[in-house]
Amino acid sequence: MGHTPRSVLLRTVAVIVGTSLVLTACGSSNDNSNTTTSTSSSDSAAGSGGAGSGGATTGIVTALGSEPQNPLVPTNTNEVGGGKVLTSIFAGLVYYDAEGAPQNEVAESITSDDSQTWTITLEPGWTFTNGEPVTANSFVDAWNYGALGTNAQLSSYFFDPIEGFAEVNAETPTAQTLSGLTVVSDTEFTVKLVSPQSDFPLRLGYSAYMPLPKAAFADMAAFGENPIGNGPYKLQAWDHGNSISLVPNETYTGDRVPQNGGLNLVFYATNDAAYADVLSGNLDVIDQLPPSALTTFESDLGDRAVNQPAAIFQSFTIPQNLPHFGGDEGKLRREAISMAINRDEITSVIFNNTRTPAKDFTSPVIAGYSDSVPGNEVLTYDADAAKAKWAEADAIAPWSGSFTIAYNSDGPHKEWVDAVSNSLKNTLGIDASGVPFPSFADIRTQITDRTITGAFRSGWQADYPSMSNFLGPLYYTGAGSNDGDYSSAEFDKLIDQAAAAPDTEAGTALYQQAQTVLFNDLPAIPLWYQNVDGGSADTVGNVTFGWDSVPLYYAITKE
Repeated sequence: MGHTPRSVLLRTVAVIVGTSLVLTACGSSNDNSNTTTSTSSSDSAAGSGGAGSGGATTGIVTALGSEPQNPLVPTNTNEVGGGKVLTSIFAGLVYYDAEGAPQNEVAESITSDDSQTWTITLEPGWTFTNGEPVTANSFVDAWNYGALGTNAQLSSYFFDPIEGFAEVNAETPTAQTLSGLTVVSDTEFTVKLVSPQSDFPLRLGYSAYMPLPKAAFADMAAFGENPIGNGPYKLQAWDHGNSISLVPNETYTGDRVPQNGGLNLVFYATNDAAYADVLSGNLDVIDQLPPSALTTFESDLGDRAVNQPAAIFQSFTIPQNLPHFGGDEGKLRREAISMAINRDEITSVIFNNTRTPAKDFTSPVIAGYSDSVPGNEVLTYDADAAKAKWAEADAIAPWSGSFTIAYNSDGPHKEWVDAVSNSLKNTLGIDASGVPFPSFADIRTQITDRTITGAFRSGWQADYPSMSNFLGPLYYTGAGSNDGDYSSAEFDKLIDQAAAAPDTEAGTALYQQAQTVLFNDLPAIPLWYQNVDGGSADTVGNVTFGWDSVPLYYAITKE
């Protein structure tokens, strides 16, 4: 799920003594402007102390929220503010637990013999809050609406794997419904994909796949202002610009039964104000700290502080057509650059350990993650090895010019780009520097138009908890977010084989093999995973932050 870029504050200058890095500032509560798009492990309890930790309670939980960008329509919401509400007021086929594992919710079963045609059976008895039964049509109609090009839904691309998408999503559609969707009965429908995809069920907890009641299609704009869902909560009030209040849905029959009397998502002008309210007990939960609190929040909040990896991967990409970065010379130079970066030091000094040095191309919160993928030694700082690799490359073709990393200066990037550039200068003896762009939109335009002339910062925040979501969209030949134009027949073959694998275990093994190809070629230089940093006041108990950095609101207790 994507986030909107936001401005950031700078914090105190820091200098590493006894190292080659010169660090001038920074830190931010949010690197989401880093991501090209839109987050298991972490058991992340933010502290079990506080009120009401012994069972269901009646207090209204207050938590940091933000004004949704659009009316609350599942297929047209791709930012966190609206996403927090949608996942609370809707129940999909599955939901994700704290570790990111999918758990059946409305679905009784999701099965396939070939990973291409899926049979989805619903548990009977589910209803929307207006009393309408949740049926197979509730999903199929919602998905067809989301895919139809003329409806211009932001998340329409999530239906791309389903047969018939091209015809339905065209600017002038030649079909109104996806040919791959077939309603069998009120409690069963089938989904035929354009190709085998073993991780298809993993996607189905994402908000774009939520069901809709018939009332939605009469006036979708009006529905979005006052949505009718089937989730743990229902909308009580939306005070635009200030807050959204939710109350428990008494007809909800799933596992996410609210353990509190309701949820009030409060919008603040600044995260500093929100954090001050947490410290004074006027706000219960915060999932995004201001930069000013990064060095103090763990001592301020004690065992109620949270600092854990989330499903956000950060990197910089070296385009395939950049001079000196193709063929054997290019592989050596990419390896040298990667080994010249001291990730441990940068994440400690610049980010105050609110980032975790990368060990792969995915995230430690994703099932299948491994910190020992063959080839990942190139992520370990080794100045001598970096110099030797660079010299080997020079023997093939002498280095000329300078090495640049482009970044958007409306995000918190200058400091780490400067640190990496200084490390490259000092380790490899080359001219290296950052190239700022005024905004995220500016840099994205040049990247998309392929007019950018150097390396550029890149990253990925997961749409759903699967290794495939971190690999295929970014590195498969011709993929939509393959901004460096990387192409490897071996990598593509492994991704195809993983998608068609008979089960997720077999798929995971193949995705890890695919990563060994990436470590050999280094189309992007992995840097670190972004953590979720936040916490809670002593007014609440049982606070857990999920794989995607969002608190499990329904589980929070408050007297």
